[in-house]
Amino acid sequence: MLEIGDGTTCFSVVFILVLLSTRSVIWSTLLTASLYTFLVMFRFPQLPPSRARQVLRPPKLPASGVSVVAHRGGGHDAPENTIAAIRAASENGATGVELDLEFTADGIPILMHDESVDRTTNGSGPLSKLSFSELRKLDAAAKHRLSDKFRGEKVPTLQEAVEECIKLQLTIYFDVKGHPDEVRQADPDIVTALTHRQWSLSHFGDGEPRFQSLWKHYWTQVLDVLLDWAHHHVLWNLCGISAFLVQKNMISPDYVQYWRARGVELVAWTTNAAVEKQYYQDLLNINYITDSLLEDCEPHY
Repeated sequence: MLEIGDGTTCFSVVFILVLLSTRSVIWSTLLTASLYTFLVMFRFPQLPPSRARQVLRPPKLPASGVSVVAHRGGGHDAPENTIAAIRAASENGATGVELDLEFTADGIPILMHDESVDRTTNGSGPLSKLSFSELRKLDAAAKHRLSDKFRGEKVPTLQEAVEECIKLQLTIYFDVKGHPDEVRQADPDIVTALTHRQWSLSHFGDGEPRFQSLWKHYWTQVLDVLLDWAHHHVLWNLCGISAFLVQKNMISPDYVQYWRARGVELVAWTTNAAVEKQYYQDLLNINYITDSLLEDCEPHY
């Protein structure tokens, strides 16, 4: 993380960079003032802490005082993003579930992580080409390690998933990816978060480079540095987030304090080893997202 402060220091850096580029005090002042005005006019206000705690630290918490969130409903314990996973997460002690929202070709909101159905079902093809009736015929457990136990599980609609979570009193963390216009703009009281992993543009989740071309690889690394800086100094404020979901290896006591000073709760992902869970729970007192509530497992990318 780039350790450049917020507020005055941030705008001072912008002013100096523009000044060095244009050698004009007037242009530097105008551009810096324009950036400040943009942030003031278009930023979402941060929700009151009491509202954020209703979601991030709900009354139904274990003795540890932190929320344990099942990643994609707990994709190691049951087929990810299904009603079966939601029910298993509740039975195994989760206080919340992280679910992925996507849309079918005919505009029905459903639970799905990928842009295609190949990885998790017995079907193939992009989700954007499949109608809901076609999607409903697929087996969402077909590729799961416990496929025999969950055979015939269907891809659920958003409504079905929400109704099940309400019935089970589970907090829902929705990953909406490419559909931000259908979330907080519609309801300013929704608790929102940003998700971040260092080097995400240049590397896959397992650490492998995304591009074989050297110039693409190094260019995306430059963009990664800029994105990291933007997350920590601009985007969180512009979006008015209440939580920051970050890859677990980024987290330290100082990092937790950095965000708490800004009124933002950290949530660690994906935490799949018992010793890691104990560290985040007992020492750092932060919520964490896990693929399994039953045993240690490899991360599900």
